[in-house]
Amino acid sequence: MNLTEKDLVIPDIPFIFAVTESATLPTRTANQGGSFVFMSIVKRYNKQALSIADQIELLKNRGLQIADEFKAAKFLSEVGYFRFIQYLRPMEADKTTHQFKQNSCFDDAVALYDFDMELRFLLFKVIQRIEIALRSDIIHEFSVCHGPFWFLDDTLVDDVQKFKENRNAIERELQRSREDFIREHRLHYDEPAFPPAWKTLEIVSLGTLSKLYYNFKDKKAKKRIARRFNLPQHEVLESWIRSLTVLRNCCAHHSRLWNRRLANSPQMKATLRGAWVDIAGLDNNKVYAIFCCVAYWLESFGHGQAFKAKLKGLLSAYSQVDTAAMGFPADWEQQPLWK
Repeated sequence: MNLTEKDLVIPDIPFIFAVTESATLPTRTANQGGSFVFMSIVKRYNKQALSIADQIELLKNRGLQIADEFKAAKFLSEVGYFRFIQYLRPMEADKTTHQFKQNSCFDDAVALYDFDMELRFLLFKVIQRIEIALRSDIIHEFSVCHGPFWFLDDTLVDDVQKFKENRNAIERELQRSREDFIREHRLHYDEPAFPPAWKTLEIVSLGTLSKLYYNFKDKKAKKRIARRFNLPQHEVLESWIRSLTVLRNCCAHHSRLWNRRLANSPQMKATLRGAWVDIAGLDNNKVYAIFCCVAYWLESFGHGQAFKAKLKGLLSAYSQVDTAAMGFPADWEQQPLWK
């Protein structure tokens, strides 16, 4: 059958038309020359935006109970349908058709949304405390050992390419900064081009600060910092910092937290000096694992009990929340860390 280009015009389906000729193989083989059409199906997104009224009608048609439609409309206009449906997913009986389980209620999903928001507030507040303590320790320890401009010395790093990337990131953050102490420094000093660590590294992100720590060559200095947080080795601290950075960004960008699987799981198998948890069967990518790290971290400098009490209080206030979906074991409150 001979095909022409006209025969191959199929709406919304792109294709590649190729003619191949075999110069060496005899005819009547599986590899003989010929014409082939390679087609790939384009999956085009064609859904349109829905009005708030249509959103409510769609949820009702899928079996969701909505007691007060006026209140529901107000909520959806403030929060947004796409953000909110992430909190409806646990109620779905069918993940393809998105039909809801029997007796699923709009108000229950709102309560889950409120819980998640309060959880982010709690975590973000304590993360700030950890971040400031970590920043202070890194700046002080490395500056005392290697001078105020250690972050500009490529002889103090493991990877020179990463050093260059970190330096460029610091320079960009300095250029963006409008902090008074940076402007004042530039008025009084011309060299070096960067202010000392205790000024410059106050304005860099946690991500940039953590990369400086990862790449620093002085392992003894890094270990001393880890020991201040009651951790045995700098590798454990590095793992926890990576996880904390992901958690911080999730909180800062108002992302769903409660049942999220975090990309960077913290190292949990280390032998720790302080009270810890039974790690058997734990999913390190669930939020319970990083909550354990946060509690232990705070405990190392005297702020753990307040955090643990507030977390327990929040979970008690929202007792309908499925803590197993967050990675909590059934006996978590009996674990040494949480007592």
